[in-house]
Amino acid sequence: MAPAVEDIRKTIDAYVQAVAHGTVDEIAALYAAGATVEDPVGSEVRTTEASIREFYAVLEPLQQTAELLTVRIASGSAAFQFNLTTVFGENTFEVAPIDVMEFDDEGKITSMRAYWNESDMVQRSA
Repeated sequence: MAPAVEDIRKTIDAYVQAVAHGTVDEIAALYAAGATVEDPVGSEVRTTEASIREFYAVLEPLQQTAELLTVRIASGSAAFQFNLTTVFGENTFEVAPIDVMEFDDEGKITSMRAYWNESDMVQRSA
């Protein structure tokens, strides 16, 4: 049985906000046990909770905002694009990855793959 569309949508909304300005604990709570993260696609797949937490820990201290742009949900899976803006001193970086996720029956993420590369990142000076 696939999770309800509403549950997937709630997880996506919580994920986008937590990536922007949440804690590692908030992000990790959205993942099911045994989940995998491949961000960006083609990089090493993180397969343990410790490696997933390590990946997101880099984001926690950053000054960021995020906006969900589009979402498509089907049969326990979702693809969505969001804009992530990060401020480093006088520079601002923007990237709009497309994430593809699989979910368990409770709406927790079992797999996340992010489609983007360095050429997708835009730098803006203050």
